[in-house]
Amino acid sequence: MIRAEALYAGYNRNVILADVSFTVRAGEMVGLIGPNGAGKSTLLKTLRGILPKLSGSAALMGEDIEVLEAKAFARRAAYLQQHVEMTFDYTARDIVLAGRYPYLSWWRQEKADDLAIAEACMAYTGVLELAEKPLHAMSGGQRQRVLLAKVLAQQTPVLFLDEPATGLDIIYQEEIFWFCRELCAAGKTILLVAHELSLAARFCSRLLLIGRGTLLADGIPQEVLTDALLTRAYGAPVRVVENPVTHHAEVYTEAEEGGAEKAQLLSVILGSADERGALR
Repeated sequence: MIRAEALYAGYNRNVILADVSFTVRAGEMVGLIGPNGAGKSTLLKTLRGILPKLSGSAALMGEDIEVLEAKAFARRAAYLQQHVEMTFDYTARDIVLAGRYPYLSWWRQEKADDLAIAEACMAYTGVLELAEKPLHAMSGGQRQRVLLAKVLAQQTPVLFLDEPATGLDIIYQEEIFWFCRELCAAGKTILLVAHELSLAARFCSRLLLIGRGTLLADGIPQEVLTDALLTRAYGAPVRVVENPVTHHAEVYTEAEEGGAEKAQLLSVILGSADERGALR
């Protein structure tokens, strides 16, 4: 469904990711993980055709992404962006109906079928009762479920989701991942950016670890979430253990020694140093 070969991605000829190669098969839920600024969102935008690739190749359902016309692309892959700012009073229904645009001509309004699809998507994500509520008046969890309903309304076989659960409380985070797993079980293919490593380990069929300007690892969660690989990617001592109760992976960092320099800085911050910076 998705293929990248020797792909270079970045902005304005500035390479952020180099020589990235992987494939995603139908029905897979693949998580892109790695530190902030590593290039996860850049890779997702490049695969969706939002950013031009710098070199290499990328294909969606067997066709080069550069030759796909905009509406044809939008019928194959829906994209949930990381941050959505709404300055107008667009309601949940307005937002979700916007997902039907790949199937409408410029002169054509939504028909009964489009409205039925939008309502089914809102009901599935649990926001049908919010249909007439403006998006900006919703909580973060409600907003994310509306936006997920929008990408579902596109009825595409592939979903690109950029941090769909970031900033949400644990209930909403798990809910988003459960939705994704159900969708993949029903035949969708999902490539998503995830910062919640423990959730990614539980729900994703595969993980792609991005770091140090390239793809560091590609495999099932147990193969990718290792002390050595995560420490290399994040540049800090990372440990992975199995929770003895849930048997899920738990990821944490080991505290580094502060040292004399940090102690001195902390004393200044707390007002416990004299004018020369010496401890009182």
